[in-house]
Amino acid sequence: MDLVEKLEPIIIFTAIIIGLIFSNMQTIAQNTGNLINIFLCLMLFGLFLEVPLNELKDSFKNTKFTATSLIVNFIWTPLFGYFLGSLFLKGNVDVMIGFFMLILTPCTDWYLVFTKLAKGDLTLSLSILPINLVLQIILLPIYLVIFFSSANTIDYAQLAHSLLIVIVIPFIAAQIVKFILNSDLKEKADEVFSNLQICFLALAVFCIFASQGELLFTNLDSVITIFVPLIIFFIANTIIDLLLSEKINFIYEEYASLTMTTLARNSPLALAIAINSFPGHELISIALVIGPLIELPVLYVVSRFCLWVKSSGLFFTCKLF
Repeated sequence: MDLVEKLEPIIIFTAIIIGLIFSNMQTIAQNTGNLINIFLCLMLFGLFLEVPLNELKDSFKNTKFTATSLIVNFIWTPLFGYFLGSLFLKGNVDVMIGFFMLILTPCTDWYLVFTKLAKGDLTLSLSILPINLVLQIILLPIYLVIFFSSANTIDYAQLAHSLLIVIVIPFIAAQIVKFILNSDLKEKADEVFSNLQICFLALAVFCIFASQGELLFTNLDSVITIFVPLIIFFIANTIIDLLLSEKINFIYEEYASLTMTTLARNSPLALAIAINSFPGHELISIALVIGPLIELPVLYVVSRFCLWVKSSGLFFTCKLF
């Protein structure tokens, strides 16, 4: 885990604080909103540049692991997430949608860092990345329509336009670049954009809070409510992953990989979709930015928990079912 990855929560938090400070300056607050999409598109271009879509078939080689992770991520998590949102956030539809979008999108980057920390199977974790990315892009709009169409919040044309601007265009651009560049140049481009992703994300976060700082302070109580269901989600899924792994007879490395791929969330992608799909509903985006401030420390704690499970022998000796 390099220094930038270790400092990522601090970098995001710093971007929030600086953004809130500059939100009092009217000129900056009025102009930063126009830059959000630029930084998010650059960040997602770098992400798509790294994702080995040609290895999509590898996701299906370990059928037991793939099936379990997909069921947890795309069947259990949406249902459980909607239940938690309805229970704790029912009075604020925008924060509820932000929470739902956050937990519905499995991570496609830093979960590998925490998998390594937990001594999981990195190759196995990497193999599931392409299918997680493809499925969340396809299913997120579908789940939003299923669960929130009655809230009169979703503009379907705007949602389609959002996917085109922040997903389709960066994705196509990344594939073109990968096709054009030779292996050495592609590796250098991957490295450059990988290092810059946190910078682009921090700049986007700064712009969000610089342009929406007043809105955040006005609705601070509503935004803070996202912490309770998010903590419950992490605790519940950590337990479920352990129980499932024991029941299915996963080896430890598979268990650690399953835990990280079902806990870590892809907030940057959800953020990019939210900003473009829900104009006038900035609390959705703010809720998505707040999420990682608790998510990243939790993932570190869970990685230590996984190692404790391994060292204690609990995973191999305790029959939990």
